[in-house]
Amino acid sequence: MSMLTPPGMGGQYRITGDKYPRMRPPRRRARLVAAVVASVAVLGLIGWGTLQLIDVFTGGSKKTTTAGTKTGCHTKADTAAQVKSLPKPGQITVNVYNATARTGLAKSTADELKKRGFRIGSVGNAPGEYDKKVKSAGILLGPPSAQNTSLAVLGAQLTGAERRADARKGTDVDLVLGDAFKGLEKPAAAEQALTELTAPAPSATTKKSC
Repeated sequence: MSMLTPPGMGGQYRITGDKYPRMRPPRRRARLVAAVVASVAVLGLIGWGTLQLIDVFTGGSKKTTTAGTKTGCHTKADTAAQVKSLPKPGQITVNVYNATARTGLAKSTADELKKRGFRIGSVGNAPGEYDKKVKSAGILLGPPSAQNTSLAVLGAQLTGAERRADARKGTDVDLVLGDAFKGLEKPAAAEQALTELTAPAPSATTKKSC
């Protein structure tokens, strides 16, 4: 036993040599680990806050808004001119019938329509179902397919005429003159009406813009 060993102490406290060993308390590793974790967390929060401040002052929010706008697509309506196709007067055959008590009305009207380029078919008194029974300016009769084509062109010559469809065969149309008939429209007015019928109509189409 060394002379430096205190009396009564041996075993693990036995001292050999000429110097007393330095007695240190055990390290508390748990506290050290906790301190390190806390430091890392604090540094992380500081870094996150710094990045937020940078985004605010450098316009980072604008980039986010721009990106969000690009992802949403909007539809825009464009109007394209759609020209109506109508037959020419020379392609339309008109039968002219007089439903009034005035004589010669069907013939004079047919002659005027012929001058304006229409083809004339039958001319005479109206059939019994219409004779003396038409109070308006007239009735335009034709197949369903002629409602917005041949009858529309013929109707430009006579304001106030009623259009009706029947089950006839062929493409001829009828003009039944009524009590309120005073004559055909003036050529200039009829031409203006035809121009309006053939004017381009807007057709809406949709396009996506992202």
